[in-house]
Amino acid sequence: MIYPTLKHLYSNSIASYADRPSFSLLGEAPVTYADFAQRVEKARTHLLTAGLQKGDKVALLSTSMPNWNACYFATVISGMVAVPILPDFSPDAIVAILEHSESKALFVSDKLFAKIPVQAKERLDVIIRAVNIKVIDGQKAGTTPMPEAIPEPGPEDLATIIYTSGTTSSPKGVMLTHRALCNQLHMLISMIEVLPQDVFLSILPLSHTYECSLGMLYPFMQGASVVYLGTPPTPTSLLPALKEVRPTIMLTVPLIMEKIYTRQIFARFTGNKAMKTLYKVRFIRRKLHRIAGKRLYETFGGRLRFFGIGGSKINTATEKFLLDARFPYSIGYGLTETAPLIAGAVHPNTCLQSIGKVMEGISIRLGDKDPDTGVGEIQVKTPCIMEGYYKNPETDKEAFTDDGWFRTKDLAIMDNRGRIFIKGRLSNMIVGSSGENIYPEEIESIINQHELVTESLVVQRDGKLVALVYMQDLSQKLRDQITEVHADIMNFVNSKVGKMSRITRILEQENGFEKTPTLKIKRYLYSEMRTRKDKKQAV
Repeated sequence: MIYPTLKHLYSNSIASYADRPSFSLLGEAPVTYADFAQRVEKARTHLLTAGLQKGDKVALLSTSMPNWNACYFATVISGMVAVPILPDFSPDAIVAILEHSESKALFVSDKLFAKIPVQAKERLDVIIRAVNIKVIDGQKAGTTPMPEAIPEPGPEDLATIIYTSGTTSSPKGVMLTHRALCNQLHMLISMIEVLPQDVFLSILPLSHTYECSLGMLYPFMQGASVVYLGTPPTPTSLLPALKEVRPTIMLTVPLIMEKIYTRQIFARFTGNKAMKTLYKVRFIRRKLHRIAGKRLYETFGGRLRFFGIGGSKINTATEKFLLDARFPYSIGYGLTETAPLIAGAVHPNTCLQSIGKVMEGISIRLGDKDPDTGVGEIQVKTPCIMEGYYKNPETDKEAFTDDGWFRTKDLAIMDNRGRIFIKGRLSNMIVGSSGENIYPEEIESIINQHELVTESLVVQRDGKLVALVYMQDLSQKLRDQITEVHADIMNFVNSKVGKMSRITRILEQENGFEKTPTLKIKRYLYSEMRTRKDKKQAV
């Protein structure tokens, strides 16, 4: 059954799973579906008695917690439009979103309340504290009696405007209808069926569509429960949580598993010369990975059946480990504009460096395909597509082809089994001196396999390929031999790539790269950046 609106979905789940646990914060008692409904009605009352009506925008600025969900549902089931704001956005960006979206109300968590300038607060009709759903400010709070009949949303009504963080400098407001979101949730069932007894451990921001759709709306629809970590997912916070929650389902981004592999698995198996030599032998490495995989599975609680990785492409070495280890990881691909999932591969049907096959109900093609390489832009037609970008018709035109296909701006190839392999972003593609197409993400994937590299970015400088590299916790001995270290990285990479993709310099980053909330590097900050140490660091 495809629900026509989130209101229908909400009403069915509250009625069907009233006594079951819905959401909880780690270490706290879970909120039943029936108790959750009471929180939703409390939040809804504050909105309606402040005079808000169907179609009005309501901003959510909060870390992930059960009440984030209550505030979201209070908004959308009343025909209003939820405007989630990523907690990591700067004060200026928050103000810009509040103004651009014309939000009349704001749900906000305590620490983030201080981010909002006084002038922006004064323009809001009501401000509600998310932690206890109590009004804390607003000139129109409590000024309107409860309406006798509360308008309900229709399938074509907007449910949410999501301002993308992206890896570009200009956030855009993606408009998603009730129909688009409900279609997405129905399509997810064919990929992974969530059961009422499933327990999610949530570690990503709810204000991102990946976590909101797959990690909140979907389990709520199926009567499952979600536990929120409540803090950033560092080893210190995550390991005890995994032991306590023992999740059956988790959603993550590649960087989390990449750190586990490089800092724990790889580091352990290459800690001395003897182990390092053995680790280079393929069949021995596979056996070591299998042993490590069993331990890792137990570390994750021992009952994980779905471990979703999405948001960006996973490092090749890390994925090889997951495959060898038989760890139950799955891959998903999508965009905010598609609500979000387009394609995926579920364990055990994952394939190295593939994002899987297109989901049932979605049409896909590769536009402007290169006849020699088969690389083309992923273009889709999906019932989950956005209505457009809020108050940005010019960008709408650029997002679609003349014959109505949505342009993802991602370049890929497809094999004869329908499996899709991402090559890189259209905007990131570098045109070489001979006119050849170079995909920096593929080079970065190889650089990141080097044992000393934490993360990297490949850019073009003066017509040459340059690697910006961040190496964490480098020993003083290696620091004293940094020229040789850089040369070793270059030799390692250039021996594995084609002639046109070879890097000419290593520029070391003193600190890690600045990232989006889903841990993708903000490329626009580095594409034209010059550092004073360029000459010193050049090899």
